[in-house]
This record gives sequence, C-alpha cells and structure tokens, in this order.
Amino acid sequence: MRDILPALLEAWSRDEPVGLATVVRTWRSAPRPAGASMLVTATGEAVGSVSGGCVEGAVYELATEIRESGLPQRVTYGISDDSAFEVGLTCGGILELFVERVDPVTWPELAGFARSVELHEAVAVATVVQGPPERLGRHLLVREGRVEGGTGSARLDAAVTDDALGMLRSGTTGFLRYGVDGQRLEGELEVFVSCFAPPPRLIVFGAIDFAAALARAGKFLGFHVTVCDARPVFATTKRFPDADEVVVDWPHRWLATQQVDERTVICVLTHDPKFDVPALEVALRTPAAYVGAMGSRRTHEDRLARLREAGVTEEQSKRLHSPIGLDIGARTPEETAISILAEVVRERWGGSGRSLAESDGPIHVGVAR
Repeated sequence: MRDILPALLEAWSRDEPVGLATVVRTWRSAPRPAGASMLVTATGEAVGSVSGGCVEGAVYELATEIRESGLPQRVTYGISDDSAFEVGLTCGGILELFVERVDPVTWPELAGFARSVELHEAVAVATVVQGPPERLGRHLLVREGRVEGGTGSARLDAAVTDDALGMLRSGTTGFLRYGVDGQRLEGELEVFVSCFAPPPRLIVFGAIDFAAALARAGKFLGFHVTVCDARPVFATTKRFPDADEVVVDWPHRWLATQQVDERTVICVLTHDPKFDVPALEVALRTPAAYVGAMGSRRTHEDRLARLREAGVTEEQSKRLHSPIGLDIGARTPEETAISILAEVVRERWGGSGRSLAESDGPIHVGVAR
C-alpha cells in the first residue's frame, strides 16, 4: 500500500474511483506478502503489484469491474495449470485478495491515512473483508489515542480498536475475527488489519568504512539509520551521506537516552573495549531485535568477560551476535554489510541461513502453509 499511496491519493483527490486489490493472506511460496496492493485507475493505468506478474492480468480485469460496480469481492488465486497459465501462480503459492472500489465516498478518511504515513505516524487500517454485505469494505483507521471511520457497529469498532493497537505496537499485519457486533468468539465477520509503522531503526556504533557500507545497505532495506561515534573528526555527515543522522557522542551515553523497541537493530563496529563494552552493556538490556558486534573470536571472548564483569547476565549475553554476520566469505565493507543484514533478516523471519538449493520445504518461513 505504501508504494501505491501517491497514485491512490491523487485519484481520490480528483474524485476518480479506483479498483484496489490487496493481498490479505498467503500460503506456501506466494511472491508478495500480505498488505501488497495494486490499483487500477479510471484511465486504466495499473499501479503496484500483488503477485510479481503471475496473476496481474486477471486481477486487473477484476479490479476494473469492481471499480465500476462498487461491489467488493474476496478472491483466491492458486497454482496454475497448463490451461490456465495466465491466471495461476507458477511458484506454487496461493494468494487471497480483497478487491474494492476506493473513492471519497467509500473511504473518506484516506487523506488522513496518507498524512499519517507521510509523517511516519504509526497507523493501522482495519478493513471488513468478510461479513454482512453492508459492512464489506468498511474501514477503521486506528492510531494511538485517535480513531477515524467505522465498521458499522460501535461495539465492533471498540473491539477492533483495542486489538489493532496491539498489532500496531508489534508491527503485525493479519486477520481478526469477531461476531457481527464485536464478540471475541470465532465469528463470521473477518477484519484485515494492515499496520503502517515508522521505519525500524538501525543504530551503528563506530564511524568506520564498514559503517558507511552498512548505512547504505540499511537504507536500501528501509531502516532509519543512525551512525554514532564519540570522535567528531570521523562522525561527519560528509563521511556518512546515507545515514539519516550522524551523532557525535559516547555510544553508551547516547543509547541510554533512546527509545529502543523490538524492531531496532544495533550494530557495534568500534573494535575498542572502551567504546563497545559500555555500548553493549546498555544494548543487551534493551528489547532490541538484534544486537551484533564486530571482532574476532578472541575479541569476542575478551568482550564477554568484560561484559560479565560489568554485570551483564548469561541470558543477556546469549543475545549477542558476535562475530557479527553470516558466514558468506565476506571481505570488503560492502560484502560485510550484506553479511550483517542477512543475519538480521534471518533473525527477523526465522530462516536457516542455508542455501535454498540445499534445503527443502517452503521457501518463505513463517507464512501459512
């Protein structure tokens, strides 16, 4: 949705209806995740993708039809066969889509949603995708302390708001199921919640060439990147043009002032105990998703001993990824950055780190099978 939002908002501001298709559920090796969207404008332009090309033609036709009729539909596309190659998924996955008409009448809160995304304000979009016909396609925008729109039931709105806030805090996208008036039982009404949170943070300590490569790669993956070093001659925006911010301060002192959440990645590249041990002491006591430190195995053993002396527990030390990164034979700063972020991605999604050609089973870990 984030990628197609400018085109969606432009059509909405001109009062031109669009057909909007959103992936709401996937199985096996589906090419796009839940939340991926494609729209078809009044002029017939297609923006975005829901399958990387496998079923776009069929979705285009359906979105065009629903743009005219205004009657939303929930559809499923599965594995293709020879006679229906153009409307199947050759990858072997299954996609479930919700297709709706979007205009100022069907979604009057769209401008407010777009504004929240632009300001990096955490917002969840809850859409009724199964239930009574008069409820289908209703939207509820949920933010901390503020709600817009409605599902057609005050009790359901209250239940969705409460549950969507929990999903928003964890950055989770998925389904909620209720009775028609918000009963938290296995009911007939389903709500798809798509969460739009600020970019996760990548905090890099150590203003070295490896940090510059990591900042570039981190920005490519969508992180908000901070480089921090106590040495002003090295910690400059000129040396780190890809970083969102460059901080001159002692790493441990600065980190202690920051809001670190479960999506934050912390990489310590300083190679100096007077910098990295105090920084890691603070980092390992935060809920950060990943804490890694550069150095040899000998450096790692020395670092662990120093951390124990500083009062870091065995359980906290187990969270430390050191030596940092996956073993891909990296040598250059750029290769090392890929090694580090590959490990970050593996930790996020639970992959094995093995070559896909040497493994079996689903390619995408953590999706419905």
